[in-house]
Amino acid sequence: MSAEATNPASPGPVAGAMTPAVPRRKARARIDLRRLGRVALLGAPSRDRLPDAIGHVVEAHRAHYPDADLEPLRRAYVLAESSHRGQMRKSGEPYITHPLAVTLILAELGAETTTLTASLLHDTVEDTDVTLDQVREQFGEEVRYLVDGVTKLEKVEYGAAAESETFRKMLVATGSDVRVMSIKLADRLHNMRTLGVMRPEKQARIAKVTRDVLIPLAERLGVQALKTELEDLVFAILHPEEYEHTRELIAENASRADDPLAEFSEAMRAVLRDADIPAEVLIRPRHFVSVHRVSRKRGRLRGADFGRILVLVNEDADCYAVLGELHTCMTPVVSEFKDFIAVPKFNLYQSLHTAVAREDGQVAEVLIRTHQMHKVAEAGVVALGNPYAPPSEEQTVSSDGERIDPTRPGWLSRLLDWQKAAPDADTFWSTLREDLAQDREITVFRPDGGTLGLPEGATCVDAAYAQYGEDAHACIGARVNGRLATLSTVLKDGDTVQLLMGQDPASEPSREWLEHAHTPAARIAIQRWLATHPAPTGTDTEETASDPDATPAPAHATAGTPFRTTEAPDGSAARPGTANVVVDQPGATVRLAGCCTPVPPDEVTAFSVRGGVVTVHRVECAAVARMKNAGRAEVGVRWGDSSQCRVTLIAESFGRPHLLADLTEAMALEGAEIVSATVEPPSQQRVRHTYTVELPDAAHLPALMRAMRNVPGVYDVGRAQHHAAMS
Repeated sequence: MSAEATNPASPGPVAGAMTPAVPRRKARARIDLRRLGRVALLGAPSRDRLPDAIGHVVEAHRAHYPDADLEPLRRAYVLAESSHRGQMRKSGEPYITHPLAVTLILAELGAETTTLTASLLHDTVEDTDVTLDQVREQFGEEVRYLVDGVTKLEKVEYGAAAESETFRKMLVATGSDVRVMSIKLADRLHNMRTLGVMRPEKQARIAKVTRDVLIPLAERLGVQALKTELEDLVFAILHPEEYEHTRELIAENASRADDPLAEFSEAMRAVLRDADIPAEVLIRPRHFVSVHRVSRKRGRLRGADFGRILVLVNEDADCYAVLGELHTCMTPVVSEFKDFIAVPKFNLYQSLHTAVAREDGQVAEVLIRTHQMHKVAEAGVVALGNPYAPPSEEQTVSSDGERIDPTRPGWLSRLLDWQKAAPDADTFWSTLREDLAQDREITVFRPDGGTLGLPEGATCVDAAYAQYGEDAHACIGARVNGRLATLSTVLKDGDTVQLLMGQDPASEPSREWLEHAHTPAARIAIQRWLATHPAPTGTDTEETASDPDATPAPAHATAGTPFRTTEAPDGSAARPGTANVVVDQPGATVRLAGCCTPVPPDEVTAFSVRGGVVTVHRVECAAVARMKNAGRAEVGVRWGDSSQCRVTLIAESFGRPHLLADLTEAMALEGAEIVSATVEPPSQQRVRHTYTVELPDAAHLPALMRAMRNVPGVYDVGRAQHHAAMS
């Protein structure tokens, strides 16, 4: 900590970074740490009164906890001040000013007394002669646990070489108590505020770690007040030119004579007064990064784009009453409405989002929430107090009985499970960084009425592991909104997902699932299984990969699976290939590639291979790039007059009686002549069918595939595209 702290009064590139965001807090101006430093040098305070140096901390704490016992804070300050006496920050200020500032940040957010006590002591064990046993004797086991956790976090080295281990150590140090992480975030915020005199390269290193690790953590823990300020400070260091441009935009808007947001807010106050709804209407200026994002999205900014309107009410029902009045008396932008009260975000956030427009085209975004929701939206888990205290009535319970509270088993517990299950640190780090990069979440519903929170872009594979853990290995399919769907189906916000589970206890995940898994829970569970079940070697796919002209086995076939082809009398594997394709190589034997089975009107290309044969591929076929890289010359090709074609189709289905008869009957009704067919042995109640068929007209192919998909039990039909040929 001390290595990253400097004089807050010294000039630096981040000075004034948060000026436009200060109005978010109605409270005091930034504390004069030089004055606190002078107070700290006056020596040990009287045992009969609180030290002057923690006056601001006490004031902020009493605003949230009027009846709090302040004696632990007094004793913690006395111990911290005496222990750090003589230690100085790089700026020359007494070191005690740093834990004081960190504690003040937490007090303003509403942290309870135990957290503030540990915050005052958070550097004593690391930087002084104070021991954890002494902390336990004077302040109890809970404070000792928090101080120990923060001390362990500080011993984690941030850097490229240790990056994959960093997060694991942080989580193990945190344990199941997020108050440790809250102290760490406040510590980093104060150090970022006072980073001005550091060398530019060190500023950039610290800013990048803050951006990649700590800001996503603040988002996950719902501590928006810390997250937004950290974002702006990082923005100023890593993108100084864009930061300066954004600062100029904000300054230019502040100098305008008219303020559309003030006019919007006054109109809303009038509407709510007439409706007799008690509410507080505030203007919340956007912070720097938010303004920058909006400017990139919308281009030229208008006055109402520089902030949002916040409406605070007393009861949940009042939120919807406000929404109804605003939508009735003003012009709503329907596409902007989101209800995070009925379905809270994963980080506890609750609010109604909407937007209203006026005749000149100005649009104001509106946030509607209760005072309690606002407290949690700003402070996240910090506002929830002691995670070991009995739950209050305000803390809700999800449909499966788990409290919606990450200070208890939930998001952090799942992280701890992931780090234990990950086969190695690199796997854990890569999957977790992907998860932290996801800043948008969707909610899908289970048939029993429960919900699953998933990152945007999640698939049925992710839903399966979110609901069943490693038991999801037995998942054989899904229904999305009542329709059969593949496990690779990308889910949308509000979808209803029913997961179909097999009964075979020896079920195993498909290796394909990794391509469709986006959550750490899914990826780590699948990778863990794959690590203990190596892929078989010596399969037919290896032989296929070495011969681009061979007709490969079906993708994902297991070792020993039979695969048959039926050749034409002339030995060609793609009759009537020479009848409907014309190539710019007279006398050559033309063959339609079995790996992608091109048919009119596919865009095609061709290559001359051994024996004077020309193979025709679809241009998007993976083999095309491989053959170009191998130096094979392309041959000009076009479709001839004949529309007759042969194509290979692969159908995926669930096993059931009479499925094969129903499927072949549907194909016959569409005029398809089945040249060859292969049905693989059922695996996990799933069956894969491969059909090579001839059609009198290639235009009938879409109708044929639709007819096959409509057969009960069939959940996917596609053209053959064998990935084995890519390697």
